[in-house]
Amino acid sequence: MKSREFNQKPNFEPGVPTRKFGNFQVGSFGYLIRLRYGVGLQMTLFSFTTRASRVRAASKVFIPDFHIQFHGGSHPQGSKVVNLVQKHEAWFVKVVCTLFVFSQPLDDGCLGYLSKNLTPLIEFEVVKWLNYPAFGLKFLEFSRVNFNITHSFWTYNFLMRSFCHMGLHDSAKLVFDYMRVDGHLPDSTILGFMISSFGRAGEFGMAKKLLAEVQSNKVVVSIFALNNLLNMMVKQNKLEEAVSLYKENLGSNLYPDTWTFNILIRGLCRVGKVDEAFEFFNDMGSFGCFPDIVTYNTIINGLCRANEVDRGHNLLNEIQSRDDCSPDVVTYTSVISGYCKLGKMEEASALLNEMISSGTAPSVITFNVLIDGFGKVGDMLSAKFMYEKMGSFGCIADVVTFTSLIDGYCRIGDVNQSLQLWNAMKVRNISPNVYTFSITINALCKENRLHEAREFLRELQCRNIVPKPFIFNPVIDGFCKAGNLDEANLIVVEMEEKKCHPDKVTFTILIIGHCMKGRMLEAISIFNKMLSVGCTPDDVTIRSLISCLLKAGMPNEASRITKITSQDMKLASSASLDNAPLRINRGVPVAA
Repeated sequence: MKSREFNQKPNFEPGVPTRKFGNFQVGSFGYLIRLRYGVGLQMTLFSFTTRASRVRAASKVFIPDFHIQFHGGSHPQGSKVVNLVQKHEAWFVKVVCTLFVFSQPLDDGCLGYLSKNLTPLIEFEVVKWLNYPAFGLKFLEFSRVNFNITHSFWTYNFLMRSFCHMGLHDSAKLVFDYMRVDGHLPDSTILGFMISSFGRAGEFGMAKKLLAEVQSNKVVVSIFALNNLLNMMVKQNKLEEAVSLYKENLGSNLYPDTWTFNILIRGLCRVGKVDEAFEFFNDMGSFGCFPDIVTYNTIINGLCRANEVDRGHNLLNEIQSRDDCSPDVVTYTSVISGYCKLGKMEEASALLNEMISSGTAPSVITFNVLIDGFGKVGDMLSAKFMYEKMGSFGCIADVVTFTSLIDGYCRIGDVNQSLQLWNAMKVRNISPNVYTFSITINALCKENRLHEAREFLRELQCRNIVPKPFIFNPVIDGFCKAGNLDEANLIVVEMEEKKCHPDKVTFTILIIGHCMKGRMLEAISIFNKMLSVGCTPDDVTIRSLISCLLKAGMPNEASRITKITSQDMKLASSASLDNAPLRINRGVPVAA
């Protein structure tokens, strides 16, 4: 058998008898491809035609079941129904695929034949059988130009979904545009899928453009699709765009529901725009929407985070007066947490009792915020009472519970009691977190128990915890004040080995520490390293270093540093230091 010669031109032989099978003139089509693909493919077609009459038209080819949208769905109804290809049509699909892939460009005879015999169903099967969306798009574009065929909705649907799953959203939008030009209007299901796919990829501009285009065609956009897009925009910190999109779509026969308002209220509360969130909250009734417990919990939590706890408590009372909604553990815990942050522990305790009386059981989080609140005001008896009370409600203490207790005891100077809690954690097989280490190490350093703090640093390095500079800084500061600069430098090396890079506070501690010991060259080297890693020194660091250099008789170095910092650094005032101010260095004498 000859090998296939894909690039040869077909040899049309006049007078060849033809016979029809279904819609195909099979005999002449065999001659169309004889020289192009060799005898093998022609024999295959001949075998197909001779056997076809004995094949019942009952065999069917699998078509993917497009259960779509976000949580399942069904096929579009009405005219968008997928028929099933029969066996003789399936063979023709394979022939068309072969011609398209290996025989470009097709001559007029071949184009004419395909134009007469291609149907929307066969064209859809060809796109699927090509098994590669890029080829499918090329065939779609090719057939739109060369064949007088109205493409099936399912062809567009298949290609759009395939491109979206591949992350090729520009190609998906191109197919969508072809679909609209060819007279197919998308239904809410495929539209929702496209919008969600664009949103997940962060292509919010493309999603908004898609919405605007379909609305101009009076296509109904489901509120579910819009909510899904708004939710993704809020999660990706595109709050202003989400609010703008909501307002733009109000006049397009798209009515918001409670979930719409919950999404926007949550986003606004998260960035502290509680008053604006209240505007949406108050606007719900005009759209026939009523706040549910999620709405109330979201805005109460936002109020309490903004220290407007009394307003949050008033909303809790409002919920209690309603028949269709009741406060839950989240509602109560949000207000209790707000009171604890303000140090109003009597109000927090009273609300806990009210919560229990109403039949709402407190959670571990409820007890943790209370223990933390009592610890911060130094009332460790009440904190311990809450800890002991947890068991009666089936709540098991976790690392947050113990860390809050440890912090409370450290605040009142009872570091030994906090160390006993470390032993209790080990007995319960509760692993400490980064804050457990930080609180304990800082407390030990304040009591000048540097070697114990050093041991905790060694234990930290053996655990699967990503260390932060604020854990190491108190120990480095302690050893610098004690004059043990070698140990301080060693800790810095260990930091860097753990991929924990020194911050502004670390560098400032080291520079001042070396200056106080008269090790000026090392202080200069540390300062140069600080600049080389992109860590901007503040005025405390610069003034201290320059003053010490002048006292050490090194005016040239002092002048150089002054010049560097005045030209290349935007000095920050001491009032706007990093979130970790240099409290630990206040005991270090700084030259005026």
